[in-house]
Amino acid sequence: MPYMVQINQIKQLVESASKIVITSHKSPDGDSIGSSVALYLTLKALGKEVVICHPDPFPNYLAWVPNVNDIVDFETKENEVRQHLNDADLIFSLDYNEPSRLGESMGEVLRSATGKKVMIDHHLNPENYVNVMLSDTTSCSTCQLVYDVIEGANWIEHLSPEIGTAIYLGIMTDSGSFRFPSVQPRSHEIISRILPLGFNHAIIHENINDTNTLDRLRLKGYACSDKLVVDEKMRIAYIWLTLDELHSFNHQKGDTEGLVNTALSIFGMRVAVLFVEAEGGFVKISFRSKGKENPVNEMAGKYFQGGGHANASGGRFDGKIEDAIQLFLKVAPDYFIN
Repeated sequence: MPYMVQINQIKQLVESASKIVITSHKSPDGDSIGSSVALYLTLKALGKEVVICHPDPFPNYLAWVPNVNDIVDFETKENEVRQHLNDADLIFSLDYNEPSRLGESMGEVLRSATGKKVMIDHHLNPENYVNVMLSDTTSCSTCQLVYDVIEGANWIEHLSPEIGTAIYLGIMTDSGSFRFPSVQPRSHEIISRILPLGFNHAIIHENINDTNTLDRLRLKGYACSDKLVVDEKMRIAYIWLTLDELHSFNHQKGDTEGLVNTALSIFGMRVAVLFVEAEGGFVKISFRSKGKENPVNEMAGKYFQGGGHANASGGRFDGKIEDAIQLFLKVAPDYFIN
């Protein structure tokens, strides 16, 4: 078992902790929700007082996840989250590599909190603000690492169908349903160990991939037919959506999930980008690419206040969406023409 030094340190901190808080990044996804819930249920089974505190509410498409309603979010219950973080003697940072991923305000609360801090994450360039860092950028998901902790700490007896559901969700979504290069033999080994717990893995795929509202389907159709641009020379596809367009389709959180991958699926494309206007005068950007020769994280970090994995990164642009697109088109030739 790798990371046994860190796992033993984590086990000791958990055993001595009285109040534990689990945090994860802004704009929750399958891996952040899955890893949070899996660790939360494990620690509760150990008899620990534990709470999950996220920056913002979970999207509707993840409302079916076990115990997801136990999550307290900073956006709607700021004072409660502040109190939890200030009172905690142990804080977990799951699926993010620096406090800024919580948002400016919650990130500052985390930094000032006096409790011991543990990072379990798989993103590049982790910031060393924690007491114990379990960071593995080769892992396909944080849920995979959380399972490693559960196994390495000898907490396997506390596994349940609900914990299995959460772990499967995170590994499945962050690995692109087991098709991304980040999938390892260990990924499948973990799946083989949790499936006997008795949860319905087919329902998880159905909830993620085969459940849509009519508005979401219409938004996807509009985005692909009217807002998709393809640059054959650079082999780049991008989609851009304004706030007015989102509102016209009764946009809900999570409705644009997967659009950037749809653009990347076009034959011959090696890079895809999704630009989405957000409330507050900025643009949220998702970058995806294929192959080791087309990393997007460096450009996301240098020009768009972001970063992430080599083939999957995020960013933001403070200003108009048209200007964000123009900046991307200006700098893209430095990265993607060869």
